[in-house]
Amino acid sequence: MYTAFVTDVFARRIVGWKCSTAMTESLVQAAVDQAISDRKRWGAVTFDQLIHHSDAGSQYTAITYSQSLADIGVRPSIGSIGDSYDNALAESVNSSYKTELVYREAPWAGLADLQAATAEWVHWYNHERPNGYCNDLSPVHAERIYYDRHQATETVPTLPDQLVQVAN
Repeated sequence: MYTAFVTDVFARRIVGWKCSTAMTESLVQAAVDQAISDRKRWGAVTFDQLIHHSDAGSQYTAITYSQSLADIGVRPSIGSIGDSYDNALAESVNSSYKTELVYREAPWAGLADLQAATAEWVHWYNHERPNGYCNDLSPVHAERIYYDRHQATETVPTLPDQLVQVAN
């Protein structure tokens, strides 16, 4: 089974994810679609400042996938082949997911069980888990502080300008 994540670089919040029995273009597209939907709920109307970084897997380099990003204004960025440091955030999220959930709870009875557990883990990761990058705040807490500060000074905050695609 496979899980694809989209992680917002700004506060390290997972903004999209999907699980499947195969690592396919439709899996990663569904995760990106969820991330875009999440950002629309936050008030985003354009995505021309977003960069989607991924590894060079065939699901990310497929023409229809690249075109779907271009259609909404997202710029693709593909890392070097065989260089895990080039996609360090993705590797970090994958490692946390596998260590904190997948390996602890395996074996999975089926896809539905993995999806339910992943939903709980993502909620915990975003809302409760301290993140060193965010000064040991959860990603959601760090974002909330950022937006509260910008609203308090009457500036209009812009959404973070990068999304990073992560796939297991």
